[in-house]
Amino acid sequence: MGIVKALEMDGLDCRALFKQLGLDYAALNDPDARFPQDSMTRLWQRAVELSGNPAIGLNMGKVVRPASFHVAGYALMSSNTLAEGFMRLVRYQRIIAESADLSFRLLPEGYALILTVHGDHLPPTRQSAEASLASALALCGWLTGRTLQPRKVLVQGDQPADLAPYKQAFHAPLVFNAPYDALIFERADMEAPLPTANEAMALLHDRFAGEYLARFSESRVTHKARQVLCRLLPQGEPKREVVAQTLHLSQRTLQRRLQEEGTSFQTLLDDTRRELAEQYLAQPSMTLLEIAYLLGFADPSNFFRAFRRWFDATPGEYRARLLEAPLSDAKTPEYTAQTP
Repeated sequence: MGIVKALEMDGLDCRALFKQLGLDYAALNDPDARFPQDSMTRLWQRAVELSGNPAIGLNMGKVVRPASFHVAGYALMSSNTLAEGFMRLVRYQRIIAESADLSFRLLPEGYALILTVHGDHLPPTRQSAEASLASALALCGWLTGRTLQPRKVLVQGDQPADLAPYKQAFHAPLVFNAPYDALIFERADMEAPLPTANEAMALLHDRFAGEYLARFSESRVTHKARQVLCRLLPQGEPKREVVAQTLHLSQRTLQRRLQEEGTSFQTLLDDTRRELAEQYLAQPSMTLLEIAYLLGFADPSNFFRAFRRWFDATPGEYRARLLEAPLSDAKTPEYTAQTP
């Protein structure tokens, strides 16, 4: 992970730092692993404290390579132009990070690569955004083979006392206290042919990135959250915060990803309980009280109310009809689950 190399440049012991903050250092070897943004916020904060370098995020620009962005980086590298590459990067951004939104668009003053980092309980640090901006610009230099100078760089944070690291990282006019974090590029720089362009490889990387994204994104969070809910329900009604922590996501990211997949935490919880209720009721040996507690209802009356809302019948009535009906007719239209 690039952040480790960036922090080590200032002499920090990342293995000890991760342990101190309760982060799984071994997870860095897993390309699918994700850390909650609040964990990254605490990491950056502690790194600044230990190093005494508030511009430590800019170190990311010195260690970034296309491989740092997984298959999305290779797709960018084989694009015809940086503009085409950044559009690919936006398309595949979920491969790279969960807690940031990237957009790329043409403004009157030039092409703008705009970054928004989302926090959960803690506001994200400026180091997180600055690391991403420095990485993006360094990637441009790596791909073009020359130092690319943006028209200007927008930074949400206050102007630092020492501007030297920013001038060295960005080689461009700096605007602090900006409304958002962004790099503004000349159109000519973004539309110039890339020496690494390869249309056949770009299509191949598109396919790989699409497959990875489908495996990584499509119903991935919904599926994994459902698994966590099934595991936690016997202990009581799961809290969104606990499910998010188990998935190594912030609450806000979990909520956003579920929305992207067409659901919400409460809907997923309700759907999971309903599906499990059907499975449990098909087992005659399980009592209704046991089922209520296995579904995380502290009060059985809440289970009965939820069940009537789902199936327009009591659990006892539903079970009787379910066990009496032939297997092929076990779910007749009359007792099909109602939309919550």
